[in-house]
Amino acid sequence: MSEPRQHHKPVKFSPEIFDQQEGGMDPALAAEVAHVTAAAVVSRGRAVEDPDVHRRLVEFTDTEGLDGLAALWSDAPPVSLPGALWRLYALRSAVQADPVRLSRWFVAGRGTAQVAHVVAGVADPPGAEEIRTMADTILNGAWTGDFDVALERFAAFCRVTALGRIKLEDHEGLDAVRGARKLERTAEDLEEAANAWRAGTLD
Repeated sequence: MSEPRQHHKPVKFSPEIFDQQEGGMDPALAAEVAHVTAAAVVSRGRAVEDPDVHRRLVEFTDTEGLDGLAALWSDAPPVSLPGALWRLYALRSAVQADPVRLSRWFVAGRGTAQVAHVVAGVADPPGAEEIRTMADTILNGAWTGDFDVALERFAAFCRVTALGRIKLEDHEGLDAVRGARKLERTAEDLEEAANAWRAGTLD
């Protein structure tokens, strides 16, 4: 009789951890594996129409944690398929870990970034549950809709929350500025990846 599988507790991924995560594997050693696995995930997800498969892909880090994906994809170039997937999963995990705080940032920033607010597509009023639903819907859209649209929606979310973080947490000084800038940089990376996907050069 085989031993029962040991389930590892998922790694919680708060907004601060998203700020700090840089990945740990040497890109030179991980590059081929990163690209092959990312291509396989995207191909599998977009080839099937089974909602249960899509749900498992969306909720993968809820059961397996984010550390495995970090080892595979976090060192990949931002404008690459593994780099884009890493950012999608990392953002969803950050939302799931702290939807209340991220919803507060989003609410605070949406008046300043009205276009990005609309593109992100959060239900109104954008409370914690609405933010969590948005994150799941965006990641699910990577398999069931246009991949570039999913990237652009999360980019828009990053821009709105970056503005809201500065507005609400200006008392944190440089910490808030650095955190907001990292969100803005993530938005830029996702937008570039979306353009590359449309051009057929995201691999």
